[in-house]
Amino acid sequence: MSSAVKLVRNTRLTQAVDYAYAAVVDAPVRTLWLAGACPLDEQGRTVAVGDYEGQAHQVMRNLITALEDAGAGLTDIARTTVYVASADQGDLVKVWDIYRAYMGEHDAPSTLLGVSVLGYNDQLVEVEAVAVLP
Repeated sequence: MSSAVKLVRNTRLTQAVDYAYAAVVDAPVRTLWLAGACPLDEQGRTVAVGDYEGQAHQVMRNLITALEDAGAGLTDIARTTVYVASADQGDLVKVWDIYRAYMGEHDAPSTLLGVSVLGYNDQLVEVEAVAVLP
């Protein structure tokens, strides 16, 4: 399956990052705006309480499921925002490493943020995304 997303590398900015600096999408396309994927199971319970990595895995599985239901996949993502409820940069890196493992070679532009709190009880991780399909 061919993606409508073309990732843009920039040689005038540092190459010491593991994401593209931009993504280009030529029209016409179908745009998919995804709600933040949360670490919830099918019953709406927060999984892996206190475990950044466990929640990151659940978030990515839920993101993949939401994409699939719309006829898309991870390679259709044009941009993401990764939220981590922590002021500790080490926690952000743990989550980022899992996020990147799921994304593989499709290193879409992304922002990684440490925030004070997220919406569900015991929630530590959330990933929102925008995807496009031809």
